[in-house]
Amino acid sequence: MVEREESESDLNAIFGALANPTRRALVEQLAGGPESVGDLAEPHDMSLAAVSKHLQVLEDAGLISVEKDGRVRRCHLDAAPLSDAFGWLTRYRVFWEDRFDALEDHLEKDGQ
Repeated sequence: MVEREESESDLNAIFGALANPTRRALVEQLAGGPESVGDLAEPHDMSLAAVSKHLQVLEDAGLISVEKDGRVRRCHLDAAPLSDAFGWLTRYRVFWEDRFDALEDHLEKDGQ
């Protein structure tokens, strides 16, 4: 039971972090490779402090890791939690595909 609660908690954190468009954009930026916080902040119309708060949410969800290199903080994407979220979504994709197939069969049967 504890494992399921932890897994649900992890998914809540992942989906909560990805619910924000700025954080999704940051994840997309990091998909191209590690970047400094300053480089990540550059394309966004917000303060460095605001971007840092978004990065903290992503880090808390396990989606990124941050390492200090002198005065520079470099962020790295961790794709493993995204894989967990994709796995959860895939289960429901299969569920809905099965439902739509059944509906199609039903409609074809009624149409004959």
